[in-house]
Amino acid sequence: MPREITGFSNPLVKQVRGLREKKLRKREGLFLAEGLRILTEAREQGVLPEMVFLASGARPHPLAQELADAVEQAGGEVILTTPDILSKISGKDNAQAIVGVYRDRLKPLAQLDRAAAPIWFVAQAMRDPGNLGTLMRIGDAVGAGGVILVDDCVDPFSVEAVRASMGALFTQAIAQASWSEFIAWLRTGPGQLVGTSLNTDQDYQAPHYTAPTFLMIGNEARGLPEDYEAACDLLVKIPMMGRADSLNASVAGAVMAYEVLNQMRRGNG
Repeated sequence: MPREITGFSNPLVKQVRGLREKKLRKREGLFLAEGLRILTEAREQGVLPEMVFLASGARPHPLAQELADAVEQAGGEVILTTPDILSKISGKDNAQAIVGVYRDRLKPLAQLDRAAAPIWFVAQAMRDPGNLGTLMRIGDAVGAGGVILVDDCVDPFSVEAVRASMGALFTQAIAQASWSEFIAWLRTGPGQLVGTSLNTDQDYQAPHYTAPTFLMIGNEARGLPEDYEAACDLLVKIPMMGRADSLNASVAGAVMAYEVLNQMRRGNG
């Protein structure tokens, strides 16, 4: 049976609210996701929250009720609470009517099956949670295997990144590694490493991409370090016809991913 919490000072409310902070997410191995769309996407991927908070008073959406029933059957906890407390947990004034608490989804590099998908993203020192979440969403759209976070990237389980992923967080594998760990792992098997850079004249549509293609997107402000560029199998440039010299990182990822996908759809990959 669901239990009801109505007090802001409840210890569980404080604990779950704390998951908005990276250090507490790391310590607990948990993160927050909110909204029926994202939680339903997770359930369709076979992932249930360990705990789910629902707005009390109103009759829940049928999908929310199905999710709550599934959580209870799996041994998780369902909690009814007020919209104000949901806002406190999520940090949004107009909070969604459902919030889930999930187990950390990071995978070791060794557990990734590079043959499972023709496209993978490598995010190098990406700092903006919106960019990372959007990159995961793009990955889902093109049938990518996942995102490998290299060096000091933003937390993929921050509330902002999870929101921006629109549920793709649960369809994409997520791994984290140093550059040396990543490049050593990559070279143990097949994989074409493609970097986007301003330091080349090779148009992004010119090369022949082969699966699995690892698309490396650099830091939003600095791009890829020179030694990382030197380690790439291909360096390509997206043409810029206006005054700007480069695209937003996630937009660049989308342009590259669809070029690779389109080549493979035409049988060139």
